[in-house]
Amino acid sequence: MKKAIRKFAVVTTTFCTLAFASCSTDDSPFEPVTPEPVSGDLEGSITEDLTLDPKVEYKLTGSLLVKSGATLTIPAGTNLVADVSPESYIVIEKGAKIDVKGTASAPVVMTSANGNPGDWGGLLLLGDAPTTEGINAVGEVAGVVYGGTNPADNSGSIKYLVIEGAGAQINSESQYNGLTLYGVGSGTVIDNVAILNGSDDGVEFFGGTVSVSNLYVENTEDDAVDWTEGWNGTLTNTYVLHSIDGFSTAIEADGVNGNPTIKNFTAVSTTGGTALQFKKESGATITGLSLSGYDTTVDMANEGPLANILVEGEIADPEKTYTTKSAVNAESFSWVSLRSTVDSEILQGVVSGEVTLDPSVAYELNSSYIIDAGGKLNIPAGTKITARAGGTDVYIAVLKGATIDIQGTEEKPVVISSPEAKPGDWGGLTIAGAATTTEGVDAVAEVGGFIYGGTNDEDNSGSIKNLVIMGTGAQINSESQYNGLSLYAVGSGTTIENVAVINGADDGVEFFGGTVSASNIYVENTQDDAIDWTEGWNGTLTDTYVKHTIAGFSTAIEADGMNGNPSIVNFTAVSTVGGTALQFKKESGATFTNLYIDGYDSNVDMANDGPLANVKIDGAAAIITGVYNKGTQVDISAWAWLGAGL
Repeated sequence: MKKAIRKFAVVTTTFCTLAFASCSTDDSPFEPVTPEPVSGDLEGSITEDLTLDPKVEYKLTGSLLVKSGATLTIPAGTNLVADVSPESYIVIEKGAKIDVKGTASAPVVMTSANGNPGDWGGLLLLGDAPTTEGINAVGEVAGVVYGGTNPADNSGSIKYLVIEGAGAQINSESQYNGLTLYGVGSGTVIDNVAILNGSDDGVEFFGGTVSVSNLYVENTEDDAVDWTEGWNGTLTNTYVLHSIDGFSTAIEADGVNGNPTIKNFTAVSTTGGTALQFKKESGATITGLSLSGYDTTVDMANEGPLANILVEGEIADPEKTYTTKSAVNAESFSWVSLRSTVDSEILQGVVSGEVTLDPSVAYELNSSYIIDAGGKLNIPAGTKITARAGGTDVYIAVLKGATIDIQGTEEKPVVISSPEAKPGDWGGLTIAGAATTTEGVDAVAEVGGFIYGGTNDEDNSGSIKNLVIMGTGAQINSESQYNGLSLYAVGSGTTIENVAVINGADDGVEFFGGTVSASNIYVENTQDDAIDWTEGWNGTLTDTYVKHTIAGFSTAIEADGMNGNPSIVNFTAVSTVGGTALQFKKESGATFTNLYIDGYDSNVDMANDGPLANVKIDGAAAIITGVYNKGTQVDISAWAWLGAGL
């Protein structure tokens, strides 16, 4: 049988099915024959109802226009490959309909041969709903006509559709989008749509009342979601992923405020950028907003009224970092996962239950990752987490009442680092506990405003074993910075051993009160103090090695506040660039056993003329001019985990 090749120009005949070379009738003398698979070229105008065949290899060789009164039906599993050309696009004209019948197991796919951004024009729906451009407005794309007076207008149904590689350039001012909705009405159903690798917007609404649910947008080079002309529908359950440079925003809104509703919107960036941008008088009512990894959360580009943007019932605040426990999970879009270009997993938002990471997965920490009270984070041996160099926006925090279990081994430590491990790249790891502190119960930390402190000195925040942290210490303000490991009122039930902090812009490990002890601690080239404590910390630090080979650090130890008299056992600090080894402020002190310090200009400094008797070194009060290089150095030759990196 000869293969049938259909090319749709001006269609005036009635189509039987594209899988047959000819139509058959009930009185045919021949038995039905199952044909070979065929290919179909799509181009031109469709004036009557047409149903495609999922067994056909369709090629979009030019513009395909579904004319008023006709319906284009695309069954589950249908694949359509567009020629690489700005003339390749599909338009569902005003009065026409599309019925995309994809399923989670067999989505409909519209793409180009390579799926590269800008290869083709995408899918356009034209409706009869209101728009600020009026009735029969003319679109920037191919002179299409849209807009009317029927807010309930129905342009059909789209379910489980993947659009890839769209956004072709029209002229110097305009590009196609992945899915463009011109004056589309609320009678239209759009559910489970994925837009991948577009060179312009993912979805753009030009007025209309249509709503969209379950939208996934990945790596569009302009806005993921864009609206203008007074669109006032609802967008529900959206996940936006930006992992390439050069995109514009997760949301861009322009023009008058139709006050659309945005429910459960999650956007994640590994490259910074702006999340939400509003122009002129535009706005929206947003609930369930979770933004991760962006440099700017909300931008009013034309100084429009922030009151037009309500987030969780309050006026939008550009200074806020918006996260929610109910962030949209990318796994809910598993039906597009095989086509995704990103093979890593994003850590973001708030953990309220128990989460266990997978050491075979490359994790990216792009924003705050907060373990809430009652939650638990398990990190197995060998897990590596790459922290975006996003400064104070990027950190891990274990809140009071939560736990962390880092299960590294000497052979397979856990590593958390920025890509280049430069000081100040990210914020570090913060743990808040319920042990005692001189700040009292429910004190407020300078980092993130976290609540810490209580009455339970045996409080347990979990276990940390064999952890390497690099590139921390982002600047919070002129007075404060993050540390590599910050321990706020952490209790003695917590285990901390074999931890390295390298290349921090502030302290390596800082204790804010609490009773926690730590052993086998290595700190190298932090730009402030290697070990710092305050607020009456009174745990034990055993087997610590501090290394200073770059100028500009503060001290090997800085202690401040009242004296909780912690025990420092086997402490070695070596400097090749001078500096001060041990500094004590106010009434602070400690009891040292086996102290070895070498290469510092000053070994002991009592910054506020506090009592030297509070500082006991090998059984005697500290001496300002004392020489303390007679002890035994901590042997780190067996600490093989120190050399681990990303």
